[in-house]
Amino acid sequence: MINSKVFFQGLKSLKGSRSPAIPLAACFIALGALLKDAGFNIQQSAASSLFTYALPGQLVMAESLLVGASVINIFIAVWLVNFRLYPMTVSLFPLLNHVSQPKWKYYLSCHFLAVSSWLIAKDSYKKINKKHRIDFWIGIGIGTWSTAVLMTVIGYLAADYLNKDMLIGLAIVNPVYFFCMMIGAMNNVSISLAVILGTVLGPVIYLVSTEWSLLFAGLIAGTIAFLFGEKKWKVVKS
Repeated sequence: MINSKVFFQGLKSLKGSRSPAIPLAACFIALGALLKDAGFNIQQSAASSLFTYALPGQLVMAESLLVGASVINIFIAVWLVNFRLYPMTVSLFPLLNHVSQPKWKYYLSCHFLAVSSWLIAKDSYKKINKKHRIDFWIGIGIGTWSTAVLMTVIGYLAADYLNKDMLIGLAIVNPVYFFCMMIGAMNNVSISLAVILGTVLGPVIYLVSTEWSLLFAGLIAGTIAFLFGEKKWKVVKS
């Protein structure tokens, strides 16, 4: 069973100045309006956030459906976009693992993985007893996931009252939040190096390739930061 006290502790983490609820809500309001404009009905829009719960993947799915792509092509495109969640899964779930907890909790709660919930969990897991960390994570996940579904519906219903500039403003709130949170997480040289290099390389590579700039900037910055961290760790061990 889920420990209710720890579950609600995770749910309450959506409150406060570091909460992802507001930027997450803003982005999914924009998504709901966009899906309505693209011709989706309210049930399809809500189901998109309910079952996919990954805004970039949902946008790719919607655009692919509009151009008439096959189900296989849509599946592959969404899978590739959401592959970014795999490294987050690998880094987070070992911290939540405990032998006393049933496996179904881990399998079920993988669906709640997003950058917003991952940032909260990584920032707070040390404060939670290891045995109940998965319950804390489920609380965070239920909160962020429910916010996404509800705000998609609200965005769909409010679409007629939102102009293009308002939608753009809402859409960029979440990336700005992520960037601020990453700056706040710069508590060691490796993370600081990854953030700084990524920030510098992104615009530079964009001048050469608009399509691949984000991927290559992240890959290069992350690899350099990882190798630097590994080298530093080996020096410390020796």
